Amino acid sequence: MPSFKYKFQLYRHLQANLASIYAEARKAADEIGLPPELRGKIGLTGAISGCPAPMREDVLEAAEAGAGEVIPLARLVDEIREIVKDVYGDEYDVCPINTCEAGMWVSFDVLFTPPFTGRGANYRARYLAPYEKHMHHQAGYGRPFPPRFKDYLADRGATAGEFGFYGKRLADLDVVVVPLAGARYPNHGIKYWPVPLLLDVDPAESIEVITDMAEMNAGLLTGFTSLGYDTPGYGYGVKDEEGTPVLLKEIGGLARDLGLPYVVDNAWGLPFVGTDIRKIGADVMVYSMDKATGAATSGLVIGREDVMTGIRRALGMHGDRWGTLASYGKAAYVTQDPGKEALLTQVHVLKVLRDRPEIITGPVDQLYQLVEEELAELHPRLRDRLVVSKSYNSGTVEINYERTWDGEGLGFPIFSIEDMYAGSNVIQSGLAQMGIIPTIGYDANIFVSPGQGTSEADGSLNPERMRLALRGLVRLLGIIGRYSGFHG
Repeated sequence: MPSFKYKFQLYRHLQANLASIYAEARKAADEIGLPPELRGKIGLTGAISGCPAPMREDVLEAAEAGAGEVIPLARLVDEIREIVKDVYGDEYDVCPINTCEAGMWVSFDVLFTPPFTGRGANYRARYLAPYEKHMHHQAGYGRPFPPRFKDYLADRGATAGEFGFYGKRLADLDVVVVPLAGARYPNHGIKYWPVPLLLDVDPAESIEVITDMAEMNAGLLTGFTSLGYDTPGYGYGVKDEEGTPVLLKEIGGLARDLGLPYVVDNAWGLPFVGTDIRKIGADVMVYSMDKATGAATSGLVIGREDVMTGIRRALGMHGDRWGTLASYGKAAYVTQDPGKEALLTQVHVLKVLRDRPEIITGPVDQLYQLVEEELAELHPRLRDRLVVSKSYNSGTVEINYERTWDGEGLGFPIFSIEDMYAGSNVIQSGLAQMGIIPTIGYDANIFVSPGQGTSEADGSLNPERMRLALRGLVRLLGIIGRYSGFHG
């Protein structure tokens, strides 16, 4: 069994043995009985943007039925408004959009950036973001402050320069990045990079740090952002008696005290069923509707009516110039129009979430049991240090292995998000070698959810296929564990 003194030696060894790891992964796929006709057609989640899950039959039927009718698009948007108000109340409004990322872009531009009309030189503005996972989304729209974060997105994505992530930055906007109390940010991965390890985030101490940073930047601060997830691996394991993540509530309270907007990126989240915008005190929450909800590729922005006015105007949906309650016209962000088919699917899935949420939550309960059963086959040194949790917000089961790095010695290999974009995340690339479509699996955190060849047409879980995908993951983790020297 290999042994290493330093982390970089471990990852260098993995890189040198990729061919052997991949060969064993392909052999393992044969041994678990993964049929050739399922390879490349089955995966650990149907909620990734690059390979969305097939739509449920009820969603398809709703889209096909509406596609054959003459329906003014403003009417569909108003129907979405009615459903959202049914659940959250009349003080909330909504705006459909073509992607979650577009929803973030519009929300930040409307609520955080300085005005660009009028005489005189413009001022700069800053928004505050906790240092957490997926920072290229919620923290990618401003110039990073303090300066030590100025290159933390340098290698992310496929395109560099002003047409890559740097090109997302909005005019005269900075982002203040705030490390969280109790979090760790060590370097890991073949693409050796800082990774946020968030199991031990302390919400009480973290909000003190965030408050201090807000006070330091008070003259420039225009808003707050964070993810909207609710699992321990994302730093939101501490919850109140209602199950609401305490840190999200604290950020919402701070934003309210300062009179500033709080925009939440809940891309992999469910409206109504998941993190409640009212309970955390957010002004805006943005969703990717093709992930957990099962709609066509599109996004949704839900927020308080007063802040939603500008967002709806930016999409040309707030009202006509001669005085109407809704429109479907041209505006600054008309390029982010979701289109009729996406609107039809959003109407349907929102009704399902309002009236029959068990269609989505039921398979998550079943999946959690399957995950627990299959993880029992892991080597005890890994299995006994896992933190496994269920999330209705994301429709997922989270498998976190940060605890393998507690104590002396090196833990189970952690791959950075830069590994994902570089193709050197061995968990993801190894699964692809097996013919299993990978999932989010970096920063010592693995999300598993139904949908990618593991669900029936009605959305119910296919346990046999889900077990095959999980067994592939378990076998691959065993292979990586041996090559890393974590276990024999």
